Amino acid sequence: MKYHFGRYVLDVERRELLVDNTPQAVEPGVFDVLRYLIENRDRVVTRGELLDEVWSGRIVSESALSSRIKDARVVIGDSGARQEWIKTIHGRGFRFVGDVKADSGEAKAPPGALREPQQHIQYCRTTDGIRIAFAETGGGPTIVKAANWMSHLEYDLESPIWRHWINELSHGHRLIRYDERGNGLSDREVSDLSFEAMVADLESVVEALDVDRFALFGISQGCAVSVEYAVRHPDRVSSLILYGGFVQGWRSHDPTEIGKHIAMNSLIRVGWGQDNPAFRQMFTSRFMPGASAEQMAWFNDLQRKTVSPKVAGDLYEVFGAIDVSSQLEKVRTPTLVLHARDDAEIPLASGRAFATGIPGARFVTLESENHILLEHEPAFVRFIQEVRRFIASN
Repeated sequence: MKYHFGRYVLDVERRELLVDNTPQAVEPGVFDVLRYLIENRDRVVTRGELLDEVWSGRIVSESALSSRIKDARVVIGDSGARQEWIKTIHGRGFRFVGDVKADSGEAKAPPGALREPQQHIQYCRTTDGIRIAFAETGGGPTIVKAANWMSHLEYDLESPIWRHWINELSHGHRLIRYDERGNGLSDREVSDLSFEAMVADLESVVEALDVDRFALFGISQGCAVSVEYAVRHPDRVSSLILYGGFVQGWRSHDPTEIGKHIAMNSLIRVGWGQDNPAFRQMFTSRFMPGASAEQMAWFNDLQRKTVSPKVAGDLYEVFGAIDVSSQLEKVRTPTLVLHARDDAEIPLASGRAFATGIPGARFVTLESENHILLEHEPAFVRFIQEVRRFIASN
């Protein structure tokens, strides 16, 4: 991605700042301040947020941030008095102002058009005989996405909930997705829905692929599965990307929270399969409070079409018992952890637990309230940029 403003071009992929097409010497920290302010130019960025994002959670002084802001202004011909590009919002933070043109370097599709990759679905069998459906889209270095709850390989490709994830992750990469046992196109009638079985499903899919090393991507409970796989097979995973996950399931919460989850599980088992979507709407509102009516309707249907009420309840119980806290320090794979700041389903602290426990992990907070990032929100654009940059560097 390139950002054009005035005489300047900020090339994110090359990590260059050009003035009149001439590269300028810019310290990495100053570049990151500029990049983050420009990428979030539609709003005020707080000082605390900049400290979190640019310094990846490391403790630094306020004076260090002030120095970086001053240096960032200098390299783009700005100053604290002029504030042509970087404006100080007193008591709140900073905002990048002025006209910016974003250029992805890709040919633009007609308005409303979507890149829809061709999908090839195959099946493999696990060691306990369960048939797992997996799909391949795109081409290039391989990304394997660990299964998450409520998936359907065919339905997801049509859905406004997941379509943009598949399209973007398949662009320039070979994306492998699979339906977890009990979900989607995989065997629905299964007796073993344990965490160990989830890891075995991932192992079976990888063994069915013609790939030595790959980037491993987990969402929600798929993060814990991905961590466990990376610990067991460090030679196979080139980079580990975790989004919206939890180290410990809801059974590790305080008694009040546990009680809420037990009640929620009862509602899943009783109301999930009914034609009236009111029961399912509660989950939709927690997963994507910022969704449109159309997106919410799709997600309501997704719950009913992908998994039975019994299996959904059984899986919810298994998620509550997940605990990979003892495995985090064993991860030796370069790791990127991302989490939505106001995620109502899985709180930000859950993501931070991965980042603090995994040696050398980088943590990125995304400005969103949605557990599943929606297509047109800036947080999804930031997510894709961070993931592409991270995979390319490893």
